[in-house]
Amino acid sequence: MASPNGAGDDFETSLLSFEKLDRASPDLWPEQLPGVAEFAASCKNPITNSPPKWMAELESEDIEMLKELGSLTTANLMEKVKGLQNLAYQLGLEESREMTRGKFLNILERPKK
Repeated sequence: MASPNGAGDDFETSLLSFEKLDRASPDLWPEQLPGVAEFAASCKNPITNSPPKWMAELESEDIEMLKELGSLTTANLMEKVKGLQNLAYQLGLEESREMTRGKFLNILERPKK
């Protein structure tokens, strides 16, 4: 009598692939999230005296704001985001009014040659 796993082993063996894939090719294995490989490489050597590239352009005010935002609770952070969304909406309305005003005053019209 044949073992019950005999037929299953043959089936699994038939599914094996012995193809060799070259994982070094960027065309075959593109980076799914741009910048992740660069970030991972920068984290491999944690003992560096220079700040990360993205922090080089930050001013002290920017760093203080990052610290402030990082210390907020989830609810406070959501409130801050909603405030920024409202501010962006209000600026959009104001810009729309000013563009309409400029159109009626003909200040946006190109000079005729």
